[in-house]
Amino acid sequence: MTITTKRRVLLAALALPVALTLSLTACSSGSVGNASGSGGDAASAAPEQDFSSILPTGDAVEFSKELVEKSLTASEGFTPPGTGPTAQKPGARIAYVGSDLTNGGINTVGEGVTEAAAAIGWSVDSYDGKASAQGRSDALNQAIAAQPAAIILGGFDPTEQAATIASAESAGIPVIGWHAGPATGPGNGLFTNVTTDPLTVSQLAGAYAVADSNGTAGAAIFTDGQYDIAVLKADAMKAYIEACSGCSVLSYQDSPIAEADQRMPGLISNLLQENGDKLTYLMAINGNYFGGAQQALRAAGKDPAGTPKSVAAGDGDAAEFQRIRSVDYQAATVAEPLLLQGWQLIDEANRALAGEEWSGFVAAPALITKQNVPTGDTYDPASGYRDIYKKVWGK
Repeated sequence: MTITTKRRVLLAALALPVALTLSLTACSSGSVGNASGSGGDAASAAPEQDFSSILPTGDAVEFSKELVEKSLTASEGFTPPGTGPTAQKPGARIAYVGSDLTNGGINTVGEGVTEAAAAIGWSVDSYDGKASAQGRSDALNQAIAAQPAAIILGGFDPTEQAATIASAESAGIPVIGWHAGPATGPGNGLFTNVTTDPLTVSQLAGAYAVADSNGTAGAAIFTDGQYDIAVLKADAMKAYIEACSGCSVLSYQDSPIAEADQRMPGLISNLLQENGDKLTYLMAINGNYFGGAQQALRAAGKDPAGTPKSVAAGDGDAAEFQRIRSVDYQAATVAEPLLLQGWQLIDEANRALAGEEWSGFVAAPALITKQNVPTGDTYDPASGYRDIYKKVWGK
């Protein structure tokens, strides 16, 4: 989660464009339900979106294979702007409010924020939202009460805490988001929102399944309806898989990411019973789902290197990399440069304090497989971004 950004909403209330211009020659989708197994149609209430910009053109398999190869060998998209304001407010304290600091992606971004803050001459106080709306509200209120120079939101949508963010604005405290909704840039009370393009992330995940299966993928998709960005990514993956005429979406499950370890064993067991060998790919908006899936796959005697193969659409954390590296029930993830994004968040905070506009920089995501999995715990592109930011800040 990887992955990967967010608020508690009904799926029908997505604040995204409604027009659908897709004309897909897709196989029929399978069950669409919630994690409790009640059979509710978790996706039918959501307005359909226009995903035409990310769908394969021409031969879906060849298009997907070219996209996969391009991402696996990419070296561009990771270099931030080399201009901007010098360091503001020496010794300033910054608040990092994480939706759930036990989440690998949110925690790693926090590490990048702390590292960058030390480089610019600031300090960071962290607050844990404990994976609940009330916890996020409490953490954000605590952060505002401490009167920091700026607040960084880690992994939740500002509309959930709109009134509290408005009070931060009234107090003259700029608020910067990471994965704070599905779009990059300013909005919803934020100076800016730092994230990769969620549709690109979903496109890469979908392309991997289509290319790896040679156009025969049978997928189950897992999302968390609490978060706009999670639903957007899941719907985009669904559209991509269905754009492949020989592929099918067998199930679309809405299950809380914070309860993945508890819920996934049962969900996977049910899906294996329902679909048998037709289920060849497990696709989720964050790799946290696959830790819980391992138990059921082992119990079913599934080959760790075989099907169903797990593919995550963000964020790319240490546990995912270890599963991919050891071929242990995960084949791929779409990783974000989390440490780079942490440095960008500090740069955006510095721009806000200097009274300037946001940088406009949107880092690229990267498809990670056993071919290019990092040797360490994080995906950290060698673009020299640390030195670039230090030079901009005059450090």
